[in-house]
Amino acid sequence: MPAERLTLLERYGGLLASDGITRGLIGPREVPRLWERHLLNCALLAPLIGDGASVADLGSGAGLPGMVLAIARPDLRITLVEPMARRVEFLEEVRAELGLDVRVVRARAEQWEGPAAFDVVTARALAPLARLLAWGMPLVASGGCLLAMKGSSAADEIAAAQSELTRRRAGAELVTSSVSGCQPITVVRVVRETGSGIGWRSESARRHRRERA
Repeated sequence: MPAERLTLLERYGGLLASDGITRGLIGPREVPRLWERHLLNCALLAPLIGDGASVADLGSGAGLPGMVLAIARPDLRITLVEPMARRVEFLEEVRAELGLDVRVVRARAEQWEGPAAFDVVTARALAPLARLLAWGMPLVASGGCLLAMKGSSAADEIAAAQSELTRRRAGAELVTSSVSGCQPITVVRVVRETGSGIGWRSESARRHRRERA
């Protein structure tokens, strides 16, 4: 990561360790492990995303991983989706303080349809995979993917979500990302089968038809 981006990450870490604590966005016990458990952990997601991709980070919370991705990868077009007002306020302040080109939307992941489809949809510890598929896959553009940061239960979650994956004609795989000196992360990458016709537009159309019925 270039030095100027690392400086921004350090400033963001400082905001998390100060305002993030006083506003109850992260616990005080997280401060000693802020870099290893949160900042560097989220930065490891960046190599899995293509150049110039549009990204929707669902349930962004205090900005993890979306804000870290915006810092590490200024080429990405990132939208942070978060329902809680105090978290949205913090995200807006971080965006302004660090001069980041991100969009912040106050909405629940399961209700937000988005203005368009995204190349990548991300989520970190938001919901079990089966539920996350229902929220995230309608937002994924053709040829895009859902990247869900998971822990040791990732394989079990894929197994439990098989019926939902089949229904959505999508496949899931485990992907790891690591750099020297950091604990590797486990990511579930979900990709829709080519030509499945299941995307943002078709999902939204079905929703509107159900609402009119």
